Amino acid sequence: MKYVSTRGNFHHIESAEAIKLGMVPSGGLFVPAEIPVISRDELKAMTGMGYREIARKVLELFLTDYSPGEINDCIDRAYNGTNFDHPDMAPLHKLSDSSYVLELWHGPTAAFKDMALQILPHFLSKAIKKVGTVNETVILVATSGDTGKAALEGFKNIPGIKIIVFYPHNGVSKVQELQMTTTDGDNTYVVAVRGNFDDCQNAVKKIFGDDSFNELLSNRGYELSSANSINWGRLLPQIVYYFWAYLELVGKRAVTPGDKINFVVPTGNFGNILAGYYAYRMGLPVNKLVCASNENRVLTDFFDTGLYDRNREFIGTNSPSMDILISSNLERFLFEITGHDGGKISEWLGQLASHGKFEVNPETLRRIGGILVAGFADEAKTLETIRQVHQKYGYTVDTHTAVGLRVYFDYAAKTGDNTVTVVDSTASPFKFNKAVLEAIEGSSAVVGKDEFEILQDLSRVSGNEIHPGLRGLDTKPVRHSMIADKAGIKKAVEEILGLA
Repeated sequence: MKYVSTRGNFHHIESAEAIKLGMVPSGGLFVPAEIPVISRDELKAMTGMGYREIARKVLELFLTDYSPGEINDCIDRAYNGTNFDHPDMAPLHKLSDSSYVLELWHGPTAAFKDMALQILPHFLSKAIKKVGTVNETVILVATSGDTGKAALEGFKNIPGIKIIVFYPHNGVSKVQELQMTTTDGDNTYVVAVRGNFDDCQNAVKKIFGDDSFNELLSNRGYELSSANSINWGRLLPQIVYYFWAYLELVGKRAVTPGDKINFVVPTGNFGNILAGYYAYRMGLPVNKLVCASNENRVLTDFFDTGLYDRNREFIGTNSPSMDILISSNLERFLFEITGHDGGKISEWLGQLASHGKFEVNPETLRRIGGILVAGFADEAKTLETIRQVHQKYGYTVDTHTAVGLRVYFDYAAKTGDNTVTVVDSTASPFKFNKAVLEAIEGSSAVVGKDEFEILQDLSRVSGNEIHPGLRGLDTKPVRHSMIADKAGIKKAVEEILGLA
């Protein structure tokens, strides 16, 4: 399997090099040159397989330069009872005969990013050896809240690797912040940035594309890579749980083999839903992918009109991991939808960089509509949905999952589509405990309480134990307190690496 750039500006490479590089040095993202297909008979034969077995079937199609033993080692190190608190890794919870919730938050940091970031470090450490890298690898991560801790947890104390995480100062929950700033490990660094997620992401991308800075790094014994979903090695493992969810439905006799289903995905950076699109292209029977946004509805507006316009107010919401106006993985999706037209992608992304917006042609928008629809939920509807789901189903969800459920309920009511549907649950309700408890018991339930008192109250109200990754955070020492302006992110990297 070879990998190509979405902008046609890099030679074809193997998966190990694509994972090692993270993104195309001159701009663009790596994607497989061809998408492998799993036939209906092969898919049917996978029914009853465990999560790790399905992962092997999917990953071996894309990592053809990794040996079966190497792939098995990566899977065994990632998906086990030590890292995940549920034997299924991603259990499927039934709400009704036509709706299910895929719980993607049973990993060490209580968020869906663990599904990929528990295995990416092992992909990368093997890739480094395969390509013969002698320099130390520096992972740069921009996070809107969840990726940061998941990446830190996955990469800490991995030999030959340093990881630096940038997050928006005062732009994540207290629990999210403490998860990052209390991280141990002798190779981990965390920097709060006076700005929003897009500021962090843009600065990291700019560093990757800075030839002179990369030359300086190389001369000092360092090379850059990424753990964000711009890295194919981060996106690839997410394809697995779409196959897993479908096969679980077949095993539960909720659908018969070959029946199409819907997936609803709350997303900001478009990586999670893109993995679902790749699963669809591989042969998974999908009726619709439903893209769910919060009030930062840039994706909803784009899929409705064909105009992507980030020139708008950035809104801080109660679903902060989706507070994003520049969705990096949309580039990969457009590249696939246009039949690998790198010229169009370069043109559109150039317009986004220079004018903050671009518009796709009607034919591209028509093709998108064939598989994908979109909607959004504001903060009030998000809280209302948490309350309604708790009252009707006795099930507690976080704010991001609630966005997905609200968009799904609205979509089903509008279209009458009663297709069996899986909603991705991207975070434990305990991770956004204040908003969740307030939704269920009213604003008075959180007055005068810190997040750790609220955790205890939410455990009582929900009847669930506090996620193990969140217990005792308030007693751990803060190890990272560096703060930088958004224009000073490169300088922070220089200071951390001793280059300044």
